[in-house]
Amino acid sequence: MTKRFNPNPKLPVKDPKVMAHLLGLGLDCDDGHKRITQADKFSILGGSEQTHDHMTETLCKTFEDLKAKGKSLEDASMDEISDLIKKNTPDS
Repeated sequence: MTKRFNPNPKLPVKDPKVMAHLLGLGLDCDDGHKRITQADKFSILGGSEQTHDHMTETLCKTFEDLKAKGKSLEDASMDEISDLIKKNTPDS
């Protein structure tokens, strides 16, 4: 039996399915701008304007596809999410 370590026992241990969230991190910014886009189930931080826009477009389309399938992020498998992200990534 695996017991999770909870450093603060007053806080509930969160179910990973409830905490599902995608994070996009862009590392190619050289213009000094701090770009942050936040949504209910994803966050995108940094990147050049082009990179940030591509990541935003990719994740928005990914969530649209999940919704069309009647699924949420919590319901989809990692492989399904990975496939959707690859499908929805714009060509540079």
